[in-house]
Amino acid sequence: MAIGEDPARPERQRVAVIGAGAIGGTMAALLHAAGHDVTVTARGEHLAAIRAHGLRLRGGFGALTAPVVALERLEEAPDVAILAVKATGAAAAIEQNRAALDAVPLLVAQNGLYGEREAARLLGHDRVAGALSLIAANSLEPGVVTVTAPSATVVGGAEAERFAALLGEVMPVERTPDLEGAQWTKLLINMVNAIPAIVGHSVQDVIRDPGLRRVMVASMRECARTGLASGVRWQPMQGLTPALVRLVAWAPSRIAQQVPLRIRGRLGDVPNLGSTQQSIRRGQPTEVDRINGAVVEAAARVGREAPVNAALVELVHEVERTGRFAAPSVVRRLA
Repeated sequence: MAIGEDPARPERQRVAVIGAGAIGGTMAALLHAAGHDVTVTARGEHLAAIRAHGLRLRGGFGALTAPVVALERLEEAPDVAILAVKATGAAAAIEQNRAALDAVPLLVAQNGLYGEREAARLLGHDRVAGALSLIAANSLEPGVVTVTAPSATVVGGAEAERFAALLGEVMPVERTPDLEGAQWTKLLINMVNAIPAIVGHSVQDVIRDPGLRRVMVASMRECARTGLASGVRWQPMQGLTPALVRLVAWAPSRIAQQVPLRIRGRLGDVPNLGSTQQSIRRGQPTEVDRINGAVVEAAARVGREAPVNAALVELVHEVERTGRFAAPSVVRRLA
């Protein structure tokens, strides 16, 4: 041990974060501040801003500027990597950085189902874990991430212990024994994303609106019933227990509405746009097909239908195509 070295200090690691958006950017900035050598990948104005001014973090985890290395693609293999791009861009991001990811432990931090399985298949190795971030953050200004709710990140899968230790240095981390069950619980929570993206309002404002909240509950109900019919072992997350999932599935709507109301309370007062709306405002493809669309596909596999989620998928795509948000009345009529 070198003179002056702190034996309690975690080992310094070379960490690559592929996709420095709201979640990846938060992780990258905090890991750099903890003393790790962090490289991020980004594109366009976001890449230029990080190179010029550093990766700037604001909000719930504090204010800091992290002078991370910013590249379009990784140039050398790190000790560990975090894939934090949208689910729709994961395969392309893996292919672009494949040379640097060979046998490197990888954490897949994204919405939707089974992203870690797809990454393992593409990479040809199983040193892959999955992360479900419950952090609420906005990333609309190039080079800047604002955390509006500094919640926990749930980690599971083959390399869960490694990444739980790494992220646990800088943020609240929870381990899950059943990553698939946790992904389904997060999927149900993510039913808050589509409607704000359609009407252009914050998640909190949508949940406050009784008519929009009814539609949100209807989409959650389809998700819950589909998961139950699929034999999912739901995992507790953000106070959403398996018992509450069954309540969402079968209780009267006025009772099931307590679930989105709880989510609104956890988000706090700072307006959160949701990840889907942020993608629209940045002119990027959304992951609605991997969130609400995943419910539609899973329902079909068990002989069910999910008409509310199917309609929300179409409305989000319409906003993507036209660049115009819809009137709330268009959504209210769905339930």
